[in-house]
Amino acid sequence: MRFGTKAIHAGVEPDPTTGAIMTPIYQTSTYVQAAPGDHKGYEYSRTHNPTRTALQKALAALENGTHGLCFSSGMASIDAIVKLLKPGDEVVSTDDLYGGTYRLFTKIYEGFGVKFKFVNMSDPANVAAAITTNTRLIWVETPTNPLLKIIDIAVMAELAKKHNCWLGVDNTFASPYLQTPLDLGAHIVMHSVTKYLGGHSDVVMGALVVKDDALAERLAFIQNSSGATPGPQDCFLVLRGLKTLHLRMQRHGENGKVVAEFLSKHPKVDKLYWPGLPTHVNHAVAARQMRGFGGMMSFTLKGDRMEDALKVLAGTELFALAESLGGVESLLGHPASMTHASIPREERMRNGLADTLIRLSVGLEDSEDLVEDLKQALDRV
Repeated sequence: MRFGTKAIHAGVEPDPTTGAIMTPIYQTSTYVQAAPGDHKGYEYSRTHNPTRTALQKALAALENGTHGLCFSSGMASIDAIVKLLKPGDEVVSTDDLYGGTYRLFTKIYEGFGVKFKFVNMSDPANVAAAITTNTRLIWVETPTNPLLKIIDIAVMAELAKKHNCWLGVDNTFASPYLQTPLDLGAHIVMHSVTKYLGGHSDVVMGALVVKDDALAERLAFIQNSSGATPGPQDCFLVLRGLKTLHLRMQRHGENGKVVAEFLSKHPKVDKLYWPGLPTHVNHAVAARQMRGFGGMMSFTLKGDRMEDALKVLAGTELFALAESLGGVESLLGHPASMTHASIPREERMRNGLADTLIRLSVGLEDSEDLVEDLKQALDRV
């Protein structure tokens, strides 16, 4: 079954009672049992809910996995992964990392005795050098947030296998339409479902997909025990969003290419970070492991003046200044003060995340309008 067909049909069956083609919203907390333990597969909605079950099956199919697990947010899904670890375990992670993930790692789990190392994973040698006998997890974002660094998932999988540790991949920026990390050897794929999978800026959710039965069982135990599960209304909204994922991602990529080409030639733009550029570091890796380059990009302005960046951030009319990404509408943001403010400035600067960096989530509007909007904003500089 090809991707577009899976996006529409995977995990979804007509309602057996009414024949409804859309999975119903099972708005219930509990389920009647004929006798203690004699039920129809559902006891309590924190543990299982039919709407969530349909979504988890759909997500597993799209990532070419066997088990999907949904959580109340992307951070809750990452939290479940770290709960697989114990004090003394080590995690090797990318140095260009979503600020919320960095905050969870350093402000919560370091206090419980888990150690984190942040390295530039664009060069696998840095990862190999950071791994010790205590390493239990290699944590990858690719493309990374917000510098769009590309990390070779297959090479990371080889390192994980060699050192007997898990490889987890945050696939939020790519979505399974562009990239399927399990096929490249990853053990766990994570999504902020809030973004491209939901696609309409109306739901907050996270998800994990795995192939291994034992790992799925452990994560499901954490999911149920910790209780950070989404409600059926949110699951319904994501099921609806998935049905157009292939169409939306195609348009995001087409628009992203047009916007990137415009910015790459603009005289006021200094650095442009988009993996579709032949000059982008590890562009060849992106071309090999991705099926397109998407609609996420970041850029800085010549002169590196904060006042110029603020003019652009305040000057757009179609690009809305807001956190998040992956919705139908175009967004722009300022990582240093928004999505990555929890990372200390000296560390941001060391990793190349300038105070003047602007991140774009290119939406589904007409590309000509988006280019015109950016042009008039840049004209203010």
